[in-house]
Amino acid sequence: MEIDIKERSPFKVVHLSGDVDMHSSPAVRQAILDGLKGKQPLLVELSAVTYMDSSGVASLVEGFQTARQQGSEFGLAAVARPVLSVLKLARLDKVFPIHASVDERLARGD
Repeated sequence: MEIDIKERSPFKVVHLSGDVDMHSSPAVRQAILDGLKGKQPLLVELSAVTYMDSSGVASLVEGFQTARQQGSEFGLAAVARPVLSVLKLARLDKVFPIHASVDERLARGD
């Protein structure tokens, strides 16, 4: 599991790659929550995630709820097929804003 955090104004982008499981999800959770500390909008880029279990999903849900509580935007971008399958199974694909890519969301502008 690798975590890379970049600024793509006005967003902070957390790019994840590899498996997000019970061993790596605490680091994922911390990266997401740290990214939300400045109330900056945050995107989690998931194109390189090969596997995600319920602990990874819980980290995304916590990030979404934290962003909502503080009035900032939270979204997922370029969601890999294995992750999208898990999100659909839990019906979270209807909850999370999901963007085709980070660039697509940035181009939207609002």
